[in-house]
Amino acid sequence: MSASHNGSGALAPGVHAFDSDGLTQRYHVFGSGPVCLAHPGGPGIHWEYLRMPALEEHLTMVYVEALGTGESGRLPTHPNGYTRERYSVALQRIIDHLGVPEVYLLGHSHGAFVAAYHAIHRPTGLAGVILYEGAPVTGPEHGAEAARRLQEFAAAHADRPELNDVLATFAAMQDITSDEQTLAVARGVLPSYIADYWGDEQRWAPLRDALRASHISGLDALGSPEIIDDRADLPKLTVPALVIVGRFDVICGPRWARELHALIPGSRLTTLENSGHLGHLEEPGRFTDAVRDFVLSTRSLPSPSVGNPEGAGK
Repeated sequence: MSASHNGSGALAPGVHAFDSDGLTQRYHVFGSGPVCLAHPGGPGIHWEYLRMPALEEHLTMVYVEALGTGESGRLPTHPNGYTRERYSVALQRIIDHLGVPEVYLLGHSHGAFVAAYHAIHRPTGLAGVILYEGAPVTGPEHGAEAARRLQEFAAAHADRPELNDVLATFAAMQDITSDEQTLAVARGVLPSYIADYWGDEQRWAPLRDALRASHISGLDALGSPEIIDDRADLPKLTVPALVIVGRFDVICGPRWARELHALIPGSRLTTLENSGHLGHLEEPGRFTDAVRDFVLSTRSLPSPSVGNPEGAGK
């Protein structure tokens, strides 16, 4: 059953929860138009940072409260076991619960890895996939590129007294064992995730303070790391795809976006020239235009009559 704070039905604006394979699955609905599920990053970063009010004017945005975070359920193996397969199963349960003919799937950061996996393995019912700050691989190659980009960031901001704190936080990532440490790291690295954080700290500090996070290990249920390499599968992708990247993204930068674009047949690539890892907040107009144009170009069915016709959450 779906419990909503506003109205009724699985796509009524508001907060929803239902039983998903014995776990509580929460999600949040805003806006109107074609349905788009948004999966947050981390893993473990709570969904709120991913709100896209400008996009809600064009789409019914379904923000997923990923398993292991917020008030969604935790696996018995928590903080382990949150593999892409497990997240993909959870996404499919939400899609089935919504009961619409087709949906778009937007994944940010780690959520883009989840979205790619879902589009590869469960493409039925997907009108399109938006890989926002993702990459085709994790592991040593991805880590080396992130280290190189971080060095570039450090060189560009060598005069900032706060830089050493950011670099120290990156070094502490491998030692995370609690929700408190996860949140401290998420807030600590944020200046490197914004193209010009210190140029307008008054704007970005509230976002940093508002972040919420839960510790998700990145290990499978047996405690082994999930190393990702989608290079062999992405050329077989049949779902229309849009790749979005910020020019100054440190973690999943333009190299990976170009590679995703080259691997996925017929994909589109949008580079946000003045953004880091959070282009939906740094350049909301350009971001919204890219997603809206992608959706308009790939519509094969009439828009479902869902959501709030007046655009809840504007």
